Amino acid sequence: MCKLLDAAVEELVHAPYGELTVRSVAARAGVSPSTAYTYFPSKDALIGEVYLRFMRDAEIFTDVNMTTIERVTAQLREMALLIADKPRLANACTSALMADDAGANEARTKIAWEISRRITAALGPGHSPAVAEFLHMAFTGALVHARSTVGGYTQVAERLECAVSLVLASGSASSQSDFVPFSVLSGPAT
Repeated sequence: MCKLLDAAVEELVHAPYGELTVRSVAARAGVSPSTAYTYFPSKDALIGEVYLRFMRDAEIFTDVNMTTIERVTAQLREMALLIADKPRLANACTSALMADDAGANEARTKIAWEISRRITAALGPGHSPAVAEFLHMAFTGALVHARSTVGGYTQVAERLECAVSLVLASGSASSQSDFVPFSVLSGPAT
């Protein structure tokens, strides 16, 4: 399975997601297509597992010497930038995870669990599950937003810091007065 995941990442260096097939990944990995399809029923499932592997390799921020806001911000930034330097892979992951493909459901479920686990760990004890869920939803929405935003994943990672501050500062006046809407930062749509 690792050979196939590695081959999928390599394949996306050479071709966009629209041209990727499970067969082409199998050929690059040196395995038969039937072996590849045993593990991955579709290319969306394959790319979902690639993203899951990146997510599992990401650092988990639990340092008690950091504030909760610092930990959660660092965690969301780490996750947002996992594949930012690999634009074809980033596009493939977004497409695969948003596709209407039942074969990718298992990977989506595992990814959601990993995101929740990391956010909950970064929050530390004593935070409402609703806060963790909101941050998860904000993070997931930010990833979708990154594909349609000038500055992409890097810009979104920076904006997540503001979102975390707003959520965790319990609406303090100072955190709200520092907020600048994203639309002001990115300028008008052309």
